[in-house]
Amino acid sequence: MPIDALRRGICLGAISSLGLLMTAQAGAQTLAAPTGSVILTISGKISATNNGDTAQFDRAALEAMGLVSFETTTPWYTGPQKFEGISLDKLMKLIGAQGDHVQAIALNDYTTEIPIADFAKYNVILALKRNNEYMPIRDKGPLFIVYPYDSNPELRSQKFYSRSAWQLSKLIVR
Repeated sequence: MPIDALRRGICLGAISSLGLLMTAQAGAQTLAAPTGSVILTISGKISATNNGDTAQFDRAALEAMGLVSFETTTPWYTGPQKFEGISLDKLMKLIGAQGDHVQAIALNDYTTEIPIADFAKYNVILALKRNNEYMPIRDKGPLFIVYPYDSNPELRSQKFYSRSAWQLSKLIVR
């Protein structure tokens, strides 16, 4: 393959991967609009949006960010479980979060406050899958905030369990 064609292919691949985020005027950022059903809406102190003053994501847009996984035990399941999803730290950077905490709101109206610093400090993920299967609403899906509880004894406490919202549908950056 000629070098120029290879370079074009690499560049197009990089542009495609970064297609999730496009820069707009005056330093504000606009995210690509979701093409599937929206499963997460983020509002509040954010600088990257795609629907008014919110950032909306379908499953494909979240997965395009790159999936990470870990195994951990939880109080909700028997034995170690593998969770796979996106880094919440990476998501906060993508949307230009400018607050110091988020309010997580679940489909059943459960709400919890989470310090944004937790996301990087503890490698918290927004899980889409448990044990390689997408999580249905009836089993804590489609999105579940999960800490790697086994990685730090501090995380095995009610303080962090209460931050682990399942059936997550909205985040408000404050």
